Amino acid sequence: MILNFGFAVIALIVLFLFTSIKILPEYERGVMFTLGRMTGVKGPGLFLVIPFIQNMVKVDMRTVVMDVPPQDVISRDNVSVRVNAVVYFRVIDADKAIIEVEHFYDAVSQLAQTTLRSVLGKHELDDMLAERDKLNIDIQAILDRHTDAWGIKVANVEIKQVDLDESMTRAIARQAEAERSRRAKVINAEGEMQAAENLRGAAEQLSREPQALQLRYLQTLVDIAGENNSTIVFPLPMDLIEPLMDMKKRFDGTKSE
Repeated sequence: MILNFGFAVIALIVLFLFTSIKILPEYERGVMFTLGRMTGVKGPGLFLVIPFIQNMVKVDMRTVVMDVPPQDVISRDNVSVRVNAVVYFRVIDADKAIIEVEHFYDAVSQLAQTTLRSVLGKHELDDMLAERDKLNIDIQAILDRHTDAWGIKVANVEIKQVDLDESMTRAIARQAEAERSRRAKVINAEGEMQAAENLRGAAEQLSREPQALQLRYLQTLVDIAGENNSTIVFPLPMDLIEPLMDMKKRFDGTKSE
């Protein structure tokens, strides 16, 4: 009888030790509750939990990658878009993540959705498409400020995609085409202006040097002669014709006398 009682005691002790010994890996912590009161955070490694008196809640301390479901957002210029994002966060105070909020993952998810709609609704569509880095920083700062009381650190927020309806996509394409056409016309006008300035400068330079004008005239004749044979009507410079006209006028004057 005594032997059986001894075996029973030994079995109880083994069972007690088996249920009391807990081992947590490096990335987990255990929030300890003794008779309902939080008495500390254990881990990582080996430690004991007294059965029926203490219980432990595990908390993963690694960075969590959370997808924010697509949200319907109306921008400040009344454009309806559908936006989704991804949030990177991690628990830094395990006790706060368990005590201060119920289901911290769901809480962060809901907060991220409402913050995404609130922040993007204050900006125009062009800002959503061109200034994502700034919007990411604004959303991350708001989330980090609200989750600090929960012992959670929001490391980064990235807007993944901004979806537009088909009509708005066509309107943006037409706007981009009009902008490219406008730029082409401006560049063409600037080129014409520069060409006109250069021609005016060349004309002024040639007018000061008549010999240069003659050389240019002869060079043009050489260039034309080198091309395919064709009939070309080329005007003679007035400085070549004027001496002949003066001689004709003098001859006509002497003849009339």
